[in-house]
Amino acid sequence: MFLLELKFCCAWLYAISKYNKYAETFKIRDVLNALKQIKKLGFNTTELEVMRKKNLEEMHNNKKLILENLENLNLKVNNLCAVFPELMTTEWENYIDLFERSTELAVYFGCDTIQVDSHIPPLKYDSELPYDETIKFDIDVKIKVEDGPGSFNWKNHWKNIVNSIKKCDSIAYDNGLKLCLEPRVHESIPNTDAILRLFDWVNSDNFGAVLDCGHLHAQKETIPLSVEKLGKKIFFVHASDNDGRVNLHLGIGRGNIDWEGTLKTLKKHKYKGFIAIDIGNLPSEYDLDQEIHNSIGYLKNLASKIYD
Repeated sequence: MFLLELKFCCAWLYAISKYNKYAETFKIRDVLNALKQIKKLGFNTTELEVMRKKNLEEMHNNKKLILENLENLNLKVNNLCAVFPELMTTEWENYIDLFERSTELAVYFGCDTIQVDSHIPPLKYDSELPYDETIKFDIDVKIKVEDGPGSFNWKNHWKNIVNSIKKCDSIAYDNGLKLCLEPRVHESIPNTDAILRLFDWVNSDNFGAVLDCGHLHAQKETIPLSVEKLGKKIFFVHASDNDGRVNLHLGIGRGNIDWEGTLKTLKKHKYKGFIAIDIGNLPSEYDLDQEIHNSIGYLKNLASKIYD
C-alpha cells in the first residue's frame, strides 16, 4: 500500500524560518537548536544545509558534535544541500573543493543525496536580485540588457553549468552519494523541462531532480505532469503550497496544487523516497509548527483515501 511508503522529513527551510536567518549566518548552536525543534515536531529525518565557505568550515569543525546530537535525538540526515553559487560561474573549478568538502560531510552524516542549486544567472539587474541574502518571492525582476565583449552569453553559461554538474556528479558518485538539483524560480534551471535538458547533457543515472512543488507551481507548471516527465529521475520531493502567482511556501492545502494528482503520479512511478515538508517564510497569521503538522496530516489523509 502506497501509504506505507509515504515517508516524511523536514526541509531546512524550517530552520531558516524558525530563526529568521539564512543558513550562511547559522552558528553551531543554531543548528543544534534547530535539530531539537525538528525532533520535537515528530520528525525522524531531516535535511541539513551548508552555505558558502565560512559556514562549511564551521560545520566541519563541529561535525562530531552535530553527529552526537543527531544520534542522541535518534535523528537521521537524508540530504545535504550545498549552497555555493560560484559553482555555476566561469570560476567553478576554483570552488569545486568546497563541494568536495561538502560530500565529506554528507557521507559523515549518513546522507543518501547531496543537493546543489543552479542559482541566478550572472546577468546585470536593474531591479532587486530575486535571490540575494534572502529569497524574495514577490518582486518585479528587470534585466539590464548588454551587448558586446564581456556581456552575458547563455551558451557559455550553459557550458559552465554542464561541466560543473558533471564534476560534482563524479565526486558524489565516488563517495556513494546521489546528486540532485532543485529547479527554482528565476534560476538558470527554473523548471521541469530545463532540468530534463540538463539530464541529457550530463548523461548520468546518478544525477536527478528535487521535485519542489512550490517552486514549480509558481512557474505555472502542472505538478502531476512534472512528475510524469521526470519519472524515476525524482530523487527527492519538497512539498509546500501556493496559488501559482507568488512563490510562497505555504502549508499543504493553503494553495491550489493538485495534490491528489501529484500523489497518484508519484505512485504510478513507484516513488519511495522522502517527502520533505518545505514550509517557511509564512505570513504572520500562520503558525509554522502547526502548519507542518497540518500538512503531514493532509497528505496522509489524502493518501489513505486514494490508496486504502
